[in-house]
Amino acid sequence: MHIRVASDFDYPALRKIYSESRRESFHWADREAMTLEDFDKHTEGEYIIVAEENNQILGFASLYLPDNFIHNLFVHPDFFGKGAGGLLLHASIEKMKKPIRLKCVSENHAAINFYESKGWKKVVEEGNPHEKYWLMEYN
Repeated sequence: MHIRVASDFDYPALRKIYSESRRESFHWADREAMTLEDFDKHTEGEYIIVAEENNQILGFASLYLPDNFIHNLFVHPDFFGKGAGGLLLHASIEKMKKPIRLKCVSENHAAINFYESKGWKKVVEEGNPHEKYWLMEYN
């Protein structure tokens, strides 16, 4: 498995990963409102890296470099627990200056546990009652 910068050629696979991963994991969200085009809207202007093995993209991270912010980190559900998320997180940290921040939906307990296991700390919980998220930081 290796990490590389995404190209335009990767976008069809990235759209699918983003859609399928959110539909699988975001039990609190309206799955019917999710579209393939969400990927393009939600990553516009961001630096995108992919985890790839045997010419198959397993997941991606999109980074907003000016703010040292990880905006998205998604792994296709078929590859959960195989190390792609950890490699993407490590590569993201290497690309940016500390402190690095991200937001994680409060309901996404698996993701919060993943980030905390990698040394991230919860800073503050924000958002309205039905859309709370943790601002997390890595130093």
